[in-house]
Amino acid sequence: MRPPPFPFAAAGRPAGVFADAEAGPYAEAAARPHPAWTAAGLALGVAAASDPRAVPAGPAEEAAASAMSPRRRREFLAGRLAARRALGAVGLDCGEIPRSGRLPLFPPGRAASIAHSAGVAVALAGAPGHDLPLGCDLELRPLPAGAARLVLRQDEEALLRNPRPGTVPWSVTSLFSAKEAAWKALHTGPRALPGGALRSLRDLRARPAAPAAEGLLIGTRTGPALAVHVHVEAVGAGVLSTVLGWAPR
Repeated sequence: MRPPPFPFAAAGRPAGVFADAEAGPYAEAAARPHPAWTAAGLALGVAAASDPRAVPAGPAEEAAASAMSPRRRREFLAGRLAARRALGAVGLDCGEIPRSGRLPLFPPGRAASIAHSAGVAVALAGAPGHDLPLGCDLELRPLPAGAARLVLRQDEEALLRNPRPGTVPWSVTSLFSAKEAAWKALHTGPRALPGGALRSLRDLRARPAAPAAEGLLIGTRTGPALAVHVHVEAVGAGVLSTVLGWAPR
């Protein structure tokens, strides 16, 4: 029996986001530059957990993966493959990517943000020489409306309704994903928050970006000047969120 295609294989994706996701059973979904990423000097890498090329790139990855369950091992290795593809797209080669705790440990001069959902891994990397906050999140399984209390505070609940005339309300899934991407970006890089600075996604505040910019501006409640601009795209029934850079002050 032939396995089903990727969740977003027939989702009607806009041109320039994902290439054809099925070239044989569970072949890779190749990323093509999206205008928002290109303008920010970013590139996206994509890999399936079932991709036969998702294998350890060295002994450190092999050691980390060996202690994992089969499902987690496949996700872990697909994430590493996606990260190498993203880095390659910005002109950087990269061998194995070990772990430091739960975080990926990249060679000097290389960095990426990794996420996975429902058997698909994505990674976002930045071009060399850019002071970019890196964060991405993929959610292919929609969250229930009741999860809003775990993501939002009262002053953000208006985002679940029409925030501006002619716009579509944000879903709980998109707000969760956007905050997850922002959380990663704010905890890595040269301006990283100290460990324990944020206890949950509710410690981040999301607000709409300027109409011309679209997306969300997400920052800490204790230091709102430290915020990032997050771009959110629909992917089938779920969403892909990517941090485009620091929010304007």
